[in-house]
Amino acid sequence: MRVFRGLPAAADREVALTIGNFDGVHRGHQAMLARLIEAADDLALASAVLTFDPHPREFFAPHAAPPRLSTLRGKLERFAAHGIDRVYIARFDRALAGLAPEAFIDDVLVRRLGTRWVLVGEDFRFGKARAGDLSTLRGAARTFSVESMRTVAVAGERASSTTVRDALADGDFARAAVLLGRPYTLAGRVAHGAKLGRTLGFPTANLRLKQRPPISGVFAVRVHGVASAPRAGVASLGVRPTVTDRGAPLLEVFLFDFDAPLYGRRIEVEFLHKLRDEARFPDLDALTRQMHRDAAEAREFFAAGR
Repeated sequence: MRVFRGLPAAADREVALTIGNFDGVHRGHQAMLARLIEAADDLALASAVLTFDPHPREFFAPHAAPPRLSTLRGKLERFAAHGIDRVYIARFDRALAGLAPEAFIDDVLVRRLGTRWVLVGEDFRFGKARAGDLSTLRGAARTFSVESMRTVAVAGERASSTTVRDALADGDFARAAVLLGRPYTLAGRVAHGAKLGRTLGFPTANLRLKQRPPISGVFAVRVHGVASAPRAGVASLGVRPTVTDRGAPLLEVFLFDFDAPLYGRRIEVEFLHKLRDEARFPDLDALTRQMHRDAAEAREFFAAGR
């Protein structure tokens, strides 16, 4: 899969294209990717995705934007796994936000990307002030064809990034997994920390997060990438209010019955069960006692075969 960071000055080949943020690459997105690849094969075109970074809502209202379900790297990995040929990552800035719908079609879709077939959702909006819609796109489609896809329902509810966030906020990881088509995970490289966990008897693998995650608290988790088989553990995800006031999100994972250096290794943390919300404790002794209770509860969860 070829990844283009930014829009090319001119297209080097013709593509079948879909457009969106694809946050989480849930089952609704997966249906779009499958249809895109089918059409690209039928028309002998390259299959291509146009996505944006940052998310437009982060550009217009950074403090009110919803938390991301997936990192940019995570999205790219999902696109590659589905067999997409090309991904264009357009930087969403003032210039792109200010393009009139007609200019977006002529300059971006036709000249820069070489679009000959495009797939969008029924509620697709684009261009300055979101003035363009599906009818605008179809009305201007002189050199490409347009197809729309209806909302995908999964287990009786709309498959959307918002629905996935709602499931995660409720601690319903089974429902989130149904909507995503896979368990909810966070991945990254293990970084050095303050070593406080080791001092307290709970050495942790730490993942620093660039964006605010959609969940926080303490969880029973399964960790991939540390051994030949996934390892069980307990994880804290949040801003660590007992030990710092900086508020930077951090994922700390304590692996059961495991003691080996993991610094620099890329791991994936699968969330299975929420134990409790994040809390501020009066001192480190109180925090340590709670950590022992959390670990015991997580072990009970796994011992029950869940």
